[in-house]
Amino acid sequence: MNENRIQTFTEEIGELKLRGARADRERWLLAIGTVALVAGVALAVVGGFQASGTTEVGDQLAFLATGTLIGLALVIAGAALFVRYSIARFMRFWLVRLVHEHRTETDRTIEALKRIEDKLK
Repeated sequence: MNENRIQTFTEEIGELKLRGARADRERWLLAIGTVALVAGVALAVVGGFQASGTTEVGDQLAFLATGTLIGLALVIAGAALFVRYSIARFMRFWLVRLVHEHRTETDRTIEALKRIEDKLK
């Protein structure tokens, strides 16, 4: 019974003509998010040190604008990419596990009903 369901499910998925998962692209975007997060923190720290190392207000504003603000933008973008693809990976794992548990429970229920039916005969 279980093999028939798996075969039917596989055929139905084949008829949908879905594109495959792009795990490589997601892995790259997760890595890019991590690198952007780290680079943004480093750039913000370097910009802060450069701004505090000078007494001229013009130089301080330039260092803050180029270092700290760009670093902050990289931190936000990197964190957004990291969180988005980390949650997507977890939710995909959770969904597969949930489907597997439900199928197992359905198989157990069917077997229990068959046993009850056999006893009633």
